[in-house]
Amino acid sequence: MSTEVPRSDPPRQVPRYVSAREMYAKRNRTLFMYTSAVIVLAVGVTYAAVPLYRMFCAATGFAGTPVVGTGKFEPERLVPVEGAKRIKVHFNADKSDQLPWKFTPQQKFVTVLPGETSLAFYKARNTSSEDVIGIATYNVTPDRIAPYFAKVECFCFEEQKLLAGEEVDMPLLFFIDKDVLDDPACRNLDDVVLSYTFFRARRNALGHLEPDAPEDVVQASQGFADYELAPKAEVRNAAAVEKSPPA
Repeated sequence: MSTEVPRSDPPRQVPRYVSAREMYAKRNRTLFMYTSAVIVLAVGVTYAAVPLYRMFCAATGFAGTPVVGTGKFEPERLVPVEGAKRIKVHFNADKSDQLPWKFTPQQKFVTVLPGETSLAFYKARNTSSEDVIGIATYNVTPDRIAPYFAKVECFCFEEQKLLAGEEVDMPLLFFIDKDVLDDPACRNLDDVVLSYTFFRARRNALGHLEPDAPEDVVQASQGFADYELAPKAEVRNAAAVEKSPPA
């Protein structure tokens, strides 16, 4: 005779009710994560805006910005077009009044054939009794030559530190792409002016070096004087506050 042990039912699980405090805490954590992600994204966009804008100008020649870093540097393109008309490239040098340097081109001009590389030099001397960091902007005129004016090597947008009394030569290697011969707008172009402007450098809120000058002055040195610039974020925010109706 077998004796069966009665089976006991598993204990019933009591449903757990989430308290209002836990619910709000979870919602706040989610909101905090989304807000943090938006802030990080906004900071990243702000950080990348200027470099991306410069890359766009350098890639397209927009507003007189010479082209840099594109496929134009293929060896077969760096061949002078014999029989083509030579183009005279003039060199200009400017500097901010706040920069205690003497900055001059070593040559007034050179003449080049389309596709021909040319080496030019600028000279900079620190006339002060302290070390100074400078940073240069550039542009080329007339604007229509910019897509074809390519710089292989230059000193623009890079930190240039000169010790007290130091004098240095700054090389510039460039060429005018031979595609300029196919552009009707450049058919009668004989002269080009390449301008560099040196500013004293300062560090912005992100710790990066930038020209120590008003924004409109810096933009004008890059050939954007005739373009309407969008106001900075702080200016837009202040204007929005002024226009908002009183509470």
